[in-house]
Amino acid sequence: MRFSLCNEVLRPLPFAAQCEMAAALGYDGLEVAPFTLGDAPHRLPAAKRRALRRQAEDAGLAVTGLHWLLVAPEGLSIVSEDADIRRQTVDVIAALCALCADLGGSYLVHGSPAQRRLPEGQEIEAAKRAVDVLAQAAQAAERAGVVYCLEPLHRGETNFVNTIAEAADIVRRIDNRHFRTMLDCSAAGLSETDNVPNLLRQWLPSGLLAHVQVNDPNRQGPGQGAMQFAPILAALKAGGYAGDVAVEPFIYTPDGPGSAARAIGYLRGIWESLP
Repeated sequence: MRFSLCNEVLRPLPFAAQCEMAAALGYDGLEVAPFTLGDAPHRLPAAKRRALRRQAEDAGLAVTGLHWLLVAPEGLSIVSEDADIRRQTVDVIAALCALCADLGGSYLVHGSPAQRRLPEGQEIEAAKRAVDVLAQAAQAAERAGVVYCLEPLHRGETNFVNTIAEAADIVRRIDNRHFRTMLDCSAAGLSETDNVPNLLRQWLPSGLLAHVQVNDPNRQGPGQGAMQFAPILAALKAGGYAGDVAVEPFIYTPDGPGSAARAIGYLRGIWESLP
């Protein structure tokens, strides 16, 4: 199991410096938000992709995957009535799957709440459009050799897919081994009726859950709120989880580097103490 840092936490730094700092703090990898790479990250030339991957490798890191996918370019949506917008969104997703593979990543996390919010009065139709786009995302992920993860988010962010069970239902319907779901601790703490360790015990054996992000429901880093992460890491270990655990705070206390440093120290301390 590897600990990865979501790179927007260190966004003010150039990418190479992000890699160097994350490695120095004790992370194994970076989970990259494509918008941090430019306004059209899906169009990055091959030479730039190779350079970014080399910068991570030179620092001793892996680019583990991508997340926060549909921020750039602007105007994307998986639920829009406009077929051209959905087609553009599918094209961007396919290009991001290829970008992930080129950077050495193995998964993409589809959060992007604003780009999947179901319009009032059109919930059923919009949800069908979203599932159709996600099915095409699964095909793109298969072509690129990566896994596309549908992220359950809390109801304050979006009204489409708020629990692992809802995501798992879509995963089963699409039925492609390159399309799975994941667990975000902050969102789970706000939307699920069961606690995170129990959710992991329930869903890890299913094979449907491919990734984990750690953060507190207060939107700070792990260890900076009420959620206890020792039982969460213990459940991951007991369940034989061999994927990546990505640190994704939204509120950086005291700042990005400080938040990243505190999180990895807290998590490593727990992990190394587990029997």
